[in-house]
Amino acid sequence: MSRPEWFVKILVELFPGRFTFARLTNLPVIGRIVDYGLFNGDDIVYLPRDGTIHINAPIERPQSTVLPSSIVDHFIEQASYRWVMDFCLCRSGNTCQTYPIEYGCIFLGEAVKQINPKFGRLVSRDEALEHAQRCREAGLVHMIGRNKLDSVWLGAGPSQKLLTICNCCPCCCLWGIIPQLTPLIRDKVSRMPGVNVTVTERCIGCGTCSEGVCFVDAIHIDGEYAVIDETCRGCGRCVEICPNEAIELSVDYDEVLPAMIERISPLVDIN
Repeated sequence: MSRPEWFVKILVELFPGRFTFARLTNLPVIGRIVDYGLFNGDDIVYLPRDGTIHINAPIERPQSTVLPSSIVDHFIEQASYRWVMDFCLCRSGNTCQTYPIEYGCIFLGEAVKQINPKFGRLVSRDEALEHAQRCREAGLVHMIGRNKLDSVWLGAGPSQKLLTICNCCPCCCLWGIIPQLTPLIRDKVSRMPGVNVTVTERCIGCGTCSEGVCFVDAIHIDGEYAVIDETCRGCGRCVEICPNEAIELSVDYDEVLPAMIERISPLVDIN
């Protein structure tokens, strides 16, 4: 059953308290209840921005290079139903001043027919592709996968028929709560397989990458150099922001697209 406007307005008002809520999940009983009710069966992957990634493919075969955006476009093209939100819940709740609040999520699958029409609209394949492209051009990062939380707050189910494509900014993304969450939940949000983010010898420790760039605060200055810890989800923002091009992002294998399609496809029936 679709959620009424007043319900979503309450979520927007409660959004600033997300970090307190996340810390509560570390209490064993609460963590298990929240995981079962809001995240059961989830698998969510952050995709690097196209301009940050280097695919390790032979230079004489440039056609083998697959951009992360191709993964998003594949599922948009395959879906029977496509929905674009007129707003981003996270940026609305955080009153974002940097990125467009009107660039909302894309949802795919039959469950989108249950979303309140006041929140967005059904779109064609081309309209969804164009929306995704606008989000990329605005500097937003895609997150794709099954996210039961979206099915719950939208009142659109079952969650097995709702695929989420979020368009995330570093300042407002809900998953900025990852460092505070119980591992039971935070481990369901991961980087794209094979992605490696490394700091090279060109780093001078200027600190630019550690100043509100990483949405999970995975990069910090240790002594004279930047250090990336295990919470990194491989979005590539630090690569883009580094003034000395001292951070590199690469993928270990050529078959990125087939591997991601094989991983995501069983999660949600979008046909």
